[in-house]
Amino acid sequence: MIRFILVALCLLLYLVLFIPTMLVLLIIKRFKPATSSTSSTIAQTMVRITFRLLLFLAGAKVEVRGRENIPKDGGVLFVSNHRSYFDILAGYAYTYKPLGFVAKYEMIKVPLLKQWMDLLNCLFLNRKDIKHGLKTILLGVEKVKSGISIWICPEGTRNLNDDVTNVKDFKEGSLKIAEKGKVPVIPVAIYGTYEIWEQHLPFMKKSNVIIEYGEPIIISELSDEEKKKLGAYARNKIVNMLENMVKEKR
Repeated sequence: MIRFILVALCLLLYLVLFIPTMLVLLIIKRFKPATSSTSSTIAQTMVRITFRLLLFLAGAKVEVRGRENIPKDGGVLFVSNHRSYFDILAGYAYTYKPLGFVAKYEMIKVPLLKQWMDLLNCLFLNRKDIKHGLKTILLGVEKVKSGISIWICPEGTRNLNDDVTNVKDFKEGSLKIAEKGKVPVIPVAIYGTYEIWEQHLPFMKKSNVIIEYGEPIIISELSDEEKKKLGAYARNKIVNMLENMVKEKR
């Protein structure tokens, strides 16, 4: 329970600081559009530091693998399994590229949160509205072409299955950003975040977290059959990484 209280206090402090910071950055962005990338960089740096602190307070010991697989230049599409809210924290905290997450459309209704997430280059996907979903994909394409990477969890929701390797089928449309933007897909396997909190709500417990970035998937180099089932192809890469992690822990 102490960890939960520490995380809650850290979040409260973050909220107290982020509101005035956000207002300043939004004003700068509005009156000096040329500095919008600087505003986003400041916001992301603030989030990265805070999220690393939250992971530490929650008892997560994070190991990062395969960082050399992330291209230094240009945008990419990160795709990962999703078992915990802490996946988002881990992704932002340990990915050193301009980055935005694809979030649920419902989050757009939370006061101030939308504006802050806009600064963080996030996208809001409404899976129930095809037209809106297409607009979101096209906006994502613009971002990756401009050098901003996008992170999406193609399972569509948290997978609370006790077996980490039992990854839900990926929604094929989720990878359209990479196809249309002609950028690499980086499969990411996240292990150990579910054990921090979701496994034993409301308590938080220590957990060894592994984030592994797989080798880039270059869509143009795939066969026609693999291109048709790109989501399944990326999912298999992630499942293989997770299976290897499970073997290590035995």
